Amino acid sequence: MDTQQKLIDLVKEFDNAMLVTRSTDRTLDARPMAIAEVEKDGQIWFVTDRNSGKVADLMLDVEVAVTMQSGHKFVSISGTAEAVDDRAKLNELWKEAWKVWFPEGKASQAIVLLRIEPLHGQYWDNSGLQGVSYLIKAGKAYLQGKRPETDEATNAYVPL
Repeated sequence: MDTQQKLIDLVKEFDNAMLVTRSTDRTLDARPMAIAEVEKDGQIWFVTDRNSGKVADLMLDVEVAVTMQSGHKFVSISGTAEAVDDRAKLNELWKEAWKVWFPEGKASQAIVLLRIEPLHGQYWDNSGLQGVSYLIKAGKAYLQGKRPETDEATNAYVPL
């Protein structure tokens, strides 16, 4: 499997992510977001309130980071974000659980989609047998006073 596909497959394993935007005062803000969809090409979709701070942030700076972590898997995506008002796409993505944030349901005029266009990403996957292999390499490197080597199954920077 190539590194690009591995990165996209890892992203698809996550239900939630931290979306990092640059706020109006130029500081970085990270917010937990439910992932609505990850497309085959790596685009990530979120649902949010059109009047939220993150949408305001995107009016000044479209560059974002999306991070995910679970157990021994870590993913970081850098890209651009765009607020998308597409009712057909919203109908396709809609999950009843989102009524917590949008009591009017998918008919709410407050809902807007966020589409993340990934530019590059990085993953660290130390799960399963890869994790065992890494622990052996790390132990050996420690005893030799060196740094452990990683391979693309474990860690890779991926242009998208």
